[in-house]
Amino acid sequence: MTDSSYDLENPDVRFWFDPVCPFAWMTSKWVRTVQAQRDYTVEWRFISLRLLNAHIDYDAHFPPEYEEGHTAGLKLLRVFAHVRDEHGPAAVEALYPAVSSQVFDVPPGSYEPTDLRPVVEGALAACDLPTALAEHLDDTSKDAQIQAETDEALALTGKDVGTPILHVAPPEGAAFFGPVISRLPSDEQAGELWDHVVGLATFPGFAELKRSLRELPQLRALGVEEDGVGKSEDWHGGSRRQKK
Repeated sequence: MTDSSYDLENPDVRFWFDPVCPFAWMTSKWVRTVQAQRDYTVEWRFISLRLLNAHIDYDAHFPPEYEEGHTAGLKLLRVFAHVRDEHGPAAVEALYPAVSSQVFDVPPGSYEPTDLRPVVEGALAACDLPTALAEHLDDTSKDAQIQAETDEALALTGKDVGTPILHVAPPEGAAFFGPVISRLPSDEQAGELWDHVVGLATFPGFAELKRSLRELPQLRALGVEEDGVGKSEDWHGGSRRQKK
């Protein structure tokens, strides 16, 4: 799958994602709605939660499932990196929803982070990409590239962030972590929310607007249906860290 017309020299938005981050997935759905409505070009770039937290003692700071989940994200990004290098950025744009929908838009318990091969092969096949690319899940040859893109994102925002990171009208435009949303805006709300977010983020001197209480996103895998409201949890430092 290649698209030589997919020009990303001057994208409208750069979006850094980890395919196992539920909040990045929610935000990406909203951004794709805005993208379609306004004919934006979006460049989908990589940020690894596992590499971002490489200095953290997972056992001391995170719930028990985090290290396994973040490691799965890094493995998936290895495949994404090979896809981009061999088939171009348009293939990444298609593959992200093909992968993450199998992680989040499925009944609870359907996704297993230690068994990624079926997820990757199914997503690659759905995007008309060679399923043999799934062999790169454990191939560390692209880790330096993924680390460089992670560092690139953090250089734009500072280090106390997670995913997603957006950069609007790069290279001069504003970059920021989030927005973190738990409910998917309607088509009518999508553009209005976008204008509010960009307007605030691009105001000179603006630094932060934050609350650590978050609802679980409207994602089936988390037990929240599309019209449901998830339980609120207190996230600090961009995660449910719980130093012991």
